[in-house]
Amino acid sequence: MTKKFLDKAYDLDGTEATQALYAEWSASYDAEVTENGYATPKRCAEALAQFAHLNKPMLDFGCGTGLSGLAMRAVGFSNIDGIDINPEMVKKARSKGAYNALEVLEPGALPEKTYPAVAAIGVIGAGAAPVETMDLIWEALEPGGHLVFSFNDHALEDPVFEGKVEAYTQSGKAKQVFREYGPHLPGIDLNSVVYVLEKM
Repeated sequence: MTKKFLDKAYDLDGTEATQALYAEWSASYDAEVTENGYATPKRCAEALAQFAHLNKPMLDFGCGTGLSGLAMRAVGFSNIDGIDINPEMVKKARSKGAYNALEVLEPGALPEKTYPAVAAIGVIGAGAAPVETMDLIWEALEPGGHLVFSFNDHALEDPVFEGKVEAYTQSGKAKQVFREYGPHLPGIDLNSVVYVLEKM
């Protein structure tokens, strides 16, 4: 019987614990989230496609096993780079052929270049990266570019996450051009908000 990880993923604390779980989960991650109807990558891809140029370079920040890259390809994005801190996840992503380039980065490191579009799907939240990671992701985005990201119900329970979005928009750093609440993992009755921010 395949080991299940979803019930553990949202209780993780710290980078080391997260790294260890996702390394072990990498082999069965796609199957487990797919059987639970993982909807957020498709929702994010469709949202970003409304604002970003499909043929310009984009970055999948925290690409994991590459399900998000496949979702981006499915809506027409053709020039996708991926980065993640987990080598095992990146190895799985490489096998999907969705990316022009893939790189493993140390936690807190930035890619060498900026992009007109960035996706960070399921990257920030409970059991994932802390809210401060938004600042790092923002550095990878070109002025005038668009960032799509998501917060699931667990993240939405803590006001610090949506508070970060409000801080960006109220300071004039960003304009919120899209926000939609909808399915994330219907199999476990979990939803998420998908956002698109434009960098001012």
